[in-house]
Amino acid sequence: MMEQTENNETENWRTRSYFYGISVGTIIGFLSAYLYNRAAEEDADSSAAGKPPQIKTTQLIGLGLTALGLIRQISEMGKPDKKK
Repeated sequence: MMEQTENNETENWRTRSYFYGISVGTIIGFLSAYLYNRAAEEDADSSAAGKPPQIKTTQLIGLGLTALGLIRQISEMGKPDKKK
């Protein structure tokens, strides 16, 4: 009986963690897309042509490296502190 309670608690915090991660990721993704579109519309050159703005490869690489750094920091939060 005790073992099943521990399994339920383990699954409960994992489920909540996934839920929060999906929720925050969705909100951040939507906000990012909204701000990107708003900035693109403010640019008179791209809105007049009716085409989306060109994204440079270097910008994508920088964004990808920043995202990897953020993911690494989040994964480090799950590790226990090392005691000296």
